[in-house]
Order: sequence, then C-alpha cells, then structure tokens
Amino acid sequence: MKPTSLALLLFGLFPAMSLAEPSPPATESPLWLTYPGGEGPGKGKHIVLITADQEYRSEQSLPMLAGILSKHHGFDCTVLFGVNEEGLVDPTMPVYPEKGKEAEFKHHNIPGLEHSEKADLLLFVTRLLTLPDEQMQQIVTYLDSGKPIIGLRTANHGFRGALPYKIDGKQVNIGEILGGSFMGHHGNWHRDSTRGDIIPEMKDHPVLIGVKDLWGPSDVYRTFKEGTGLPEGCTALVMGQPLIGREQGGETNPEKEPLPVVWFKDWKTSGGKKARVLQSTMGSAKDLENPGLRRLIVNAIYWGLNMEDQISAERSVDYTGEYKPLVSGFDYENLGVVPRPPADFRGATPSGSED
Repeated sequence: MKPTSLALLLFGLFPAMSLAEPSPPATESPLWLTYPGGEGPGKGKHIVLITADQEYRSEQSLPMLAGILSKHHGFDCTVLFGVNEEGLVDPTMPVYPEKGKEAEFKHHNIPGLEHSEKADLLLFVTRLLTLPDEQMQQIVTYLDSGKPIIGLRTANHGFRGALPYKIDGKQVNIGEILGGSFMGHHGNWHRDSTRGDIIPEMKDHPVLIGVKDLWGPSDVYRTFKEGTGLPEGCTALVMGQPLIGREQGGETNPEKEPLPVVWFKDWKTSGGKKARVLQSTMGSAKDLENPGLRRLIVNAIYWGLNMEDQISAERSVDYTGEYKPLVSGFDYENLGVVPRPPADFRGATPSGSED
C-alpha cells in the first residue's frame, strides 16, 4: 500500500484524533472553567485565575481575561470560583464570621485549587476569605513556590486573618507578599474614579509596553500610612490620581494626592527562591473595560514568566466574547448579582444581565 493511501486510511479510522483540540492542563468540571491555549507565545504555559470577591465582579472579569490569554496569546487558563453549597458562583456570600452572627460561621470554598500545584502563574482577586485548612494550604504552597504572583484590586486583603505561613518563625500575611495591605479608600468610595499616570522614569518597563490612557471607575486604595511610601523592595509603575466623578477625563480631585496603584517586587520564599510579584489596586470588572489596563495585566503575565522579550503592543487584548460587567457594589438585588453556575460565565456576561 502506498504511504498516501495508508495515511488516508488512518485518517478515516481516527478522524477525531486528527481534528481534536488540545487538552487543557486542568481537568474539566462543572465547578470551574478551562480554556485551552491556541497558538501564541504562551503555548505550553498554564495560568490559574482565582475569583472570589463580593464587590468588584471578578467572576465576570477573570473569565474575560482567560479568553484573551488563551485565544490571543496561547496560554492554557483555568478559572477557579468561590462557590456556595450548591456549587454556584456566589459573590453574595458574606465575610465570615459576620459581626453578631458568629454561630452561623461557614467556610468559603474554592474547588479546584489542586490545579495551582502545576500552574506556571497565579492571578487572583479574592476578598476577606475564610477557607478550609486544606484549601488555604494549597494557596500557601503556591505562594511559597517561587512562581510568579499577580494580585488585582482586593487581593491585598484577600484572606481574613493570618495565613498558615511562616518564614524564620515570622508570620506572613498576604499584604506582605504583595507589597502592602488595604488601609482604606484614598479616593471617595464609589464616587471618585482613577486616572492611571505612568511614572516617567518607568515608561520603558516591559509591563508598560503599549499601555496608555489608563482609567477606571473604581477609587484609589491607600496601602501605606501617610508620610511613608511603598515597602522596601517595591517599585511603582503607575500612580493613581483620584478624579471627581466617574467619567474618563474627569476633573482632578484637588484634595487627593496621587498614590501608587501598580507596582512590582520580588518575594523571597522560605527556601530562598525569588518570585516575581505584581500588584494592581486597579482591577474591578468595570476598570478592565479599559484596554490600557487589560494590556498592562497581560504584559505583567509575560513579565512574571520571564517572557518580557515576547511582549508586543501589536498582539490583541480585545474581548473574545461579549463583556458587559455588572456595576461594583453590595446592593446585590438592584445590581442583578445572583448565584449562577460557573458555565454561565464562560462568555464573561451571564445571560440576562444588564449594564
């Protein structure tokens, strides 16, 4: 038999094998989402994105980012969610223990954290979580691995209480790893917006390639005491100027000085490894409608993975599906925030949601 005839015969016998899409590095489950990477610089790299906050709609923004990273950049992505007892993504779950309701304490739950063991990079938006010991240890194991870490918005107060993590007998908290914990709203909460100004001396940093016109409707966080600055080892990339009102191009708030909103650092693990870390306190779902901020986060992933030589301002950060995130806040009924299965977020916009 001729080689071409044999090839045709084999194709006829095994067409599914010939045409099958590449398998994602994480197992499929109704409790999380997987995005197999296409062609691109990130091919063969696995990013785990964790969404479990109550205010900034990261359950919509992180699937959107995963779509961009997989389709336009080639990364395999797994999105893990905070879910309730029915396995539904539930941003309405309170911070535990609630004051006066200590008897009703429950743990939060993020299924699929075992996939962080083989992740090449972890990006997370969590807020004041109380996780079961096993899940908290899985997160700490990653944080102490020496692999890159990116925290957005509430990540710097992502867990309630101390982490089960000590180095040289000293307790480690998430703010120490990321370079500063939330100390209050510097901009007026849900009234001011933020203009991101690139620090001129840092304009050539790889994370800022192609980044321009940074703006978001969330306010500036304070992460250090007045009269001080970012902790030693942190390098600011972007300053956040509070604006009056929530429109891009709005008037500068004259009573509010700019504070750092994006910075990077190294985290030295218990074994002496150095992990690249980037924190952006900009990062609500509405903030990420800004293409400049999306590009900054995508660039940060390349940088975290020591792939800065492959950052390109020409590679797309456009949405891969409809993206209409709900407004930030805790007025869940009026905002349309209800528990939903993870599959509803694959297109980044749950069916029936409103602007």
